[in-house]
Amino acid sequence: MSNRTEKPLSLAIEQRRASPSFNGAPVPDEDLKRILDAGLHAPSSYNLQPWRFVVVRNPEQRRRLRAASFNQPKVEEASVVIVACGDIDGWRNGDLDESLRMGREGGMPENYAEQARTVIANYLSNLPNPTAWLFKQVMLAFTSMMLMAEVLGYDTAPMEGFEQGKVHEVLKLPLSYQVAALLAVGYRNGEDKFYGGRFSMSQTVFDGEYGKPLRL
Repeated sequence: MSNRTEKPLSLAIEQRRASPSFNGAPVPDEDLKRILDAGLHAPSSYNLQPWRFVVVRNPEQRRRLRAASFNQPKVEEASVVIVACGDIDGWRNGDLDESLRMGREGGMPENYAEQARTVIANYLSNLPNPTAWLFKQVMLAFTSMMLMAEVLGYDTAPMEGFEQGKVHEVLKLPLSYQVAALLAVGYRNGEDKFYGGRFSMSQTVFDGEYGKPLRL
């Protein structure tokens, strides 16, 4: 276990920037595991955890992934690229059963579990936009991973510039998978990206109803 000082979460959130370039220095397995675990502990709708992650470390595989990501150099420069996917059919293929099993182990009453099975299946079968639902779940885990990487002292770059079909081909993904985003993790090369600024609360946060300023 490293004796380094981890960055407080508040600072990781405030200081995080999307790094434009990486130097290729490796991420130890111990740290990578912590980053991935942070995502796997994220909340999800009905605890279905429909996310799936492909960790791309092999240089040749990163080269091919770069070609599927509009040739962004950081895909090949970063020592690790986490490809965040969602399985739209996961709940049909065992995830729902496993989620309810774990719930029972955690104290979920049997009658609640049986009712939940019907309610969840009905809800997911009638989603007007399944991909939007799926990506919301995946991005909760994705964000947890990104912030844990920053806490551990790494630089990150979330990316949504890629071609879905080509990434599927490179990673041999099942048809039921949808790629939501890529996360490059490593150490930046050169200066960090400039700070782009953030909108103020007066523009984006309201008190109880739209247009009513929140006074804090």
